[in-house]
Amino acid sequence: MEILWVLMALLILGFVLGPVLMRRRAGVQQVAPGDPDGADPANYGFLRQEELDIRMPGPDQDLLEVLDLVQRTQDYRAASQLLAGTETEGERRWQRVQAFAGAASLELQQRPGGVGESPGGQWLRVWRAEHPKDAGGAAVHAEFLVQQAWRTATPGTDEFRIIMEEAASACGDAALLAPGDPVPYITELSVARGLAYPQAEFEKLWLKILDRAPAHMGAHLAALHYWCEKWHGSRETAYSFAEAAAARAPRGSLLAAMPLFAVFEHLPEVNLVSSFYQSEVVTKAVHGALFAVHAARSDDPMLAHVRHLLVFFLVRGERWAEAMNQLVHIDGHVGALPWTLTSDPAADYAVYRALAVAGYEANGGSPATLSH
Repeated sequence: MEILWVLMALLILGFVLGPVLMRRRAGVQQVAPGDPDGADPANYGFLRQEELDIRMPGPDQDLLEVLDLVQRTQDYRAASQLLAGTETEGERRWQRVQAFAGAASLELQQRPGGVGESPGGQWLRVWRAEHPKDAGGAAVHAEFLVQQAWRTATPGTDEFRIIMEEAASACGDAALLAPGDPVPYITELSVARGLAYPQAEFEKLWLKILDRAPAHMGAHLAALHYWCEKWHGSRETAYSFAEAAAARAPRGSLLAAMPLFAVFEHLPEVNLVSSFYQSEVVTKAVHGALFAVHAARSDDPMLAHVRHLLVFFLVRGERWAEAMNQLVHIDGHVGALPWTLTSDPAADYAVYRALAVAGYEANGGSPATLSH
């Protein structure tokens, strides 16, 4: 994806050449007739790139307000209260734990500390020190360690292993404080991937999650990473896992979108040409995800995750109108795959959004014809 940033620089240097080059990088053919380069995302009420929130995939106003308060005051108590009032069932607690851990990790990365300076994320350390039996604080600390390992160390090194082993211990502590909460076990799935748990040990962990939250989408996504060929499984194993999850998905569950995530995990193994994104395997996975989105509750916390990935595939497949229909639901928040895999999620998302708008308008669409 590094070339995207070169292309973004070209966009700044040349407003005509840049969009054309970005289309080539995105694997999307230049659309005609019309003047798609003149399309303006602002005409659809979309936010400017600098206004996009990279912290989460969709809106959670309570979380946003608490995050802002904690980071402004460095006082953890609002975070503790929010997690204490968040039900253990469902996806929202997992997302909020991830958000608090990510905020602390980014603070530490930006302010590592030094002579006369406190390190960033101090509020999390104070939280754990003052209330070691707080289940929310323990869950956030475990996730923080996992994120630190992946963010600051190289897999396979002693440093990575040491941090991951500490994370595994923290997951155990968090699980003891909240026996019915699946989140500590879901966090440990990342540890299982990083430390290459044997399959039998991984499956034992997975059964603990299924006992507590059998339809947890976030848990299935974390488990999918373990089964991917680039870690400990194979492409066939990952697809089988995703398809089995989709087949047993309860009515209204977003697990029906799992095959699309499996396809995305293995994109580096295929030839990234536009015809691939119109192939049977991708088309089937996209249709499954579209069905899942249509059947899901509008307040499902995982809905934005699926919509973001659909935008990626729909734009690549030149399905402009369908991409626009997803964009109107998610614009404003970009903290989701595939954008978070890049160093600048907002910029990557903005490229795909601009391509969707351009393709939509070049094929007869306009703000007036787009349904919200």
